Amino acid sequence: MELRHFRYFVAVAEEENVSRAALKLHVSQPGLSRQIRNLEDEIGFQLFERSAKALHLTAAGKIFLNGARAVLLHAEDAVNKARRVAGGTQGEIHVGYAPSLTVQILPQTLRIFQGNFPHVRVALHDLSSEEMLAQLGEKKLSVALTVRPPAKLLRGFNYEELARYEMCLAVAPNHPLAKLKSVTLEKISCEPLIAYSRKEYPEYHQQLEKLFAPFSRRLHIAAEHDGITSLIADVEVGRGCALVPSCVACMAGPRLKLLPLNPALPLIPVGAIWRKESETDLIKQFVAAAKPVKGNLAR
Repeated sequence: MELRHFRYFVAVAEEENVSRAALKLHVSQPGLSRQIRNLEDEIGFQLFERSAKALHLTAAGKIFLNGARAVLLHAEDAVNKARRVAGGTQGEIHVGYAPSLTVQILPQTLRIFQGNFPHVRVALHDLSSEEMLAQLGEKKLSVALTVRPPAKLLRGFNYEELARYEMCLAVAPNHPLAKLKSVTLEKISCEPLIAYSRKEYPEYHQQLEKLFAPFSRRLHIAAEHDGITSLIADVEVGRGCALVPSCVACMAGPRLKLLPLNPALPLIPVGAIWRKESETDLIKQFVAAAKPVKGNLAR
């Protein structure tokens, strides 16, 4: 039994006439009659009661009609779903992201992308930069939104810059430094610092050590956190201050005050990274959805 047998049967049942059904299907009348009889022979029961002028469904034929219509609908649905996947309008994409760096980028990107591709599932993974690069290499991630890594780590990857942020000092609103318009690294070196976990964010600690190397005081790390939420909470209660990108203001709101550094440090570049050999239309469309965000972000 083939799918065309169901189409032929449904057409004849709806028209109750082989000639009209043949015209509708663009097949010959004798050929259509033969296909219907072959179908009845195969299933072992009669579908139609035949007269000189018309055909009428048997009781069994009426039941079979419902099933045949369902088969055709399922087949059409399967074709449409497969077509959407083939055309890049349905499927799944895994996105790694750093919450503190993508707080402005990610929501707008998702809004644009999901608006264009409502049938694509976007799976989000909160990871460190090292974890993102590793999972991109293992093909567990489709694309990552994170700080730009060193050039040597970008071999085999594409990188599209999306934003640049200032490095700021985050303090509690009642912290003594909160009254300042800007703050120097030397003054910060006297303060206890709240930092990201050294194990998960070694590049962050390398940067801290490089920034404070010119000062004789030993850097005092008061606490380490594996995420921005707990880091913000620790700074808010006054356990220390933290060096964070300016976009953290969107997450912290009035809970923290962000002070510019004087002199200012180089801006932090944040972008999308994906494997060159694994590039798909969905990945390109996701990155394209992030690009309009770029012009809207304060640097």
